[in-house]
Amino acid sequence: VASHESSKTHDTGPHHPERPQRVDAVRRGIESSGLEVIEVEALRIEKSDLALVHDPSYISRIEQFCAMGGGALDMDTVASQDSWEAALRSAGAVKTVVSRLPDEDDAVGFALTRPPGHHASARHAMGFCIFNNVAVAAKLLRAVGARVAILDWDVHHGNGTQDLVGPDPGILYASIHQSPFYPFEGSVSDIDADAKGTVVNIPMPAGTAGDIYRRAWGEIVLPVVSQFQPDWIFISAGYDAHADDLLANLRLEAADYGWMAARLAESHPVNRIVLALEGGYDLDALRDSTSATLRGFAGLHHDVSPRLNSPERALDSLNRAAEVVSRHWRLG
Repeated sequence: VASHESSKTHDTGPHHPERPQRVDAVRRGIESSGLEVIEVEALRIEKSDLALVHDPSYISRIEQFCAMGGGALDMDTVASQDSWEAALRSAGAVKTVVSRLPDEDDAVGFALTRPPGHHASARHAMGFCIFNNVAVAAKLLRAVGARVAILDWDVHHGNGTQDLVGPDPGILYASIHQSPFYPFEGSVSDIDADAKGTVVNIPMPAGTAGDIYRRAWGEIVLPVVSQFQPDWIFISAGYDAHADDLLANLRLEAADYGWMAARLAESHPVNRIVLALEGGYDLDALRDSTSATLRGFAGLHHDVSPRLNSPERALDSLNRAAEVVSRHWRLG
């Protein structure tokens, strides 16, 4: 687990859903997983690393904005004086975990990234995100020839991540997300653009639950990842698709995240898998989902069947996504 105390001094103001208490909830989830934890300090990312995906003028603007006391970067995204340090450590957390994991044969990585990152684009903050933590780490790995898969199970489409890595055929971006919903991007047809086949979007309607989500993961995402053969896998681990999260309308439960983690661990070495925190705003759901995810990776997840059922239109969306994705990948 890579973290830094600045993740809790990033001040978004009263009543903001992306609040410091989220860090404590994740911590409780890590502790309740019952796993041995290796704590490492998230190092500060270099500006040159950020510049692999962000415009240098944007990086400088964020630094100056925070130095002047911060404020609203857009209608959703807030920064304070301490947010510059938090943003550097947040992006640095992913890089730090990547540097440590190869020496740990039986460990999965968790980067406690606050502020989150998957909406941040080359020149703009968006959706609570300042720098795109996962995209930066992916580009650092690409610089040494590694192939990277980014799997995004946040309820929102990671539009920033797709924009930043989508054209690179050595990076796979796969997202299951609520649609239509903020940021109103992430069409299944995006797979036909840029680096063909390496952008896999699976939009799901409101009300989708674990039964269809698990099928999307097992029948589409995992076969594509297996054929892509990544050296590293990043999970944009947002937990706002949970049924108790009031910022969205999907209906996952903690056990569904554990199931997805367990299935991924069956086919890919865990010490090449890094989770980076994205969304998740109900604190109990965040705690329980974090714990279930880590237990899933550790092989401690019991194969509990999903309790909630999806509306019929969710199956239609799944079938549509499978039809489009199968033009590029073998599914089964």
